[in-house]
Amino acid sequence: MHDETSGLDLFDVAAILIVAAAALGYFNHRVLRLPHTIGLTVTGAIASLGLVAVEALYPSLGLGGAVRGLLTKLEFQDVLMEGMLSFLLFAGALHVDIDLLLKRKWTVAAMATVGVLISTIVVAGGLWLLASALGLALPFIWCLVFGALISPTDPVAVLGILKSVRVPPSLEAKIAGESLFNDGIGIVLFAILLGAAMGESISLVDGAIYFAQEAGGGGLLGLAVGGLGYVAMKRIDEHNIEILITLAMVMGGYALAHRLHVSGPIAMATAGLLIGNQGIADAMSETTARHLTSFWSLVDEILNSVLFLVIGLEAVAISGATGGLLLGAGAIVIVLLGRVAGVGAPIFAISRLSPFSPGAFPLMVWGGLRGGISIALALSLPAGPAQEVLLTVTYVVVVFSVTVQGLTVGKLARRVIPQDEKLERD
Repeated sequence: MHDETSGLDLFDVAAILIVAAAALGYFNHRVLRLPHTIGLTVTGAIASLGLVAVEALYPSLGLGGAVRGLLTKLEFQDVLMEGMLSFLLFAGALHVDIDLLLKRKWTVAAMATVGVLISTIVVAGGLWLLASALGLALPFIWCLVFGALISPTDPVAVLGILKSVRVPPSLEAKIAGESLFNDGIGIVLFAILLGAAMGESISLVDGAIYFAQEAGGGGLLGLAVGGLGYVAMKRIDEHNIEILITLAMVMGGYALAHRLHVSGPIAMATAGLLIGNQGIADAMSETTARHLTSFWSLVDEILNSVLFLVIGLEAVAISGATGGLLLGAGAIVIVLLGRVAGVGAPIFAISRLSPFSPGAFPLMVWGGLRGGISIALALSLPAGPAQEVLLTVTYVVVVFSVTVQGLTVGKLARRVIPQDEKLERD
């Protein structure tokens, strides 16, 4: 059969996605009235599953194949991890209050590092036991790989939901700060475990060195890139050029991180925090600050729209095998248990250094959303039975997280936060 997408280039694919995001976003705003990112995920998934159903009834139309071809040309994992993520992390970090974040630095650091490790182990153990009970042959090392790709909260999803949920500023800084940095840690851990799953010989010492180089190097590069941009913007007062400088920071800094083999996500989060706080306060005029934040808010909104639409459309890529879907349903509970352990253990260990209100704990557990980064990592797995199963499981967990958790976290916040607002402000 002729490939319906063979004549499409990158611009065509981008145009199709933008048009679809605008049309479905309009439909959601007028009819469904769901939060924007959730609405696009839901409508994208419904449209995708509808195409799969039509293809099953009328295979000659080739609609499902056309969508698969479109997503293949998009190469979602490369587009997100090598392009979109740098812009989204920088844009998200611009709005995080660094003073509030530094006051909670021990909590954020513990959850972004030790918390991810604990969650990875808990999720891996639970998934392995459930897969064995379902008769699925899934080696434990691949369960660890899944634990690493699903344990970090997705900063894009988390920051998108925080826009529509009223929480105390200090708690918002804690949730946002964790999500900005734990994805970088998770990506590094994923790379180490994937190498082990593929048969590479990696010792604990080698893994620790690689981890320190990626994470620590990313932070230092972010400070250097952000500092250079800060100095440049402080010497001029022209908002168009200053916006261009931030674009150069994001694109050049992320490309440099890739060449230096350090974490690009951590570098962009660090640079965004620096520019969003010291940069706006000291290095730019009020006019420039207004134009710059408006520009990055628009970039954030456009890329978020495309990202969550693609998450919905990725339904055509998952396996419909009953075992994989059952494993995915069970994994929802397992991932939440991993989140409980990953948040609870670090908080309990350092509670004397950083007070933590009881009501904030369930909100951080339920508000730890998974999103496009987890799907991109699952898509990057080498082809084989493990990839097919883990992609299905990842998709089920992500869609549940974005839709169910995303839609209910606001109600949870209204129930648990009021009595804790005073403590969170102190």
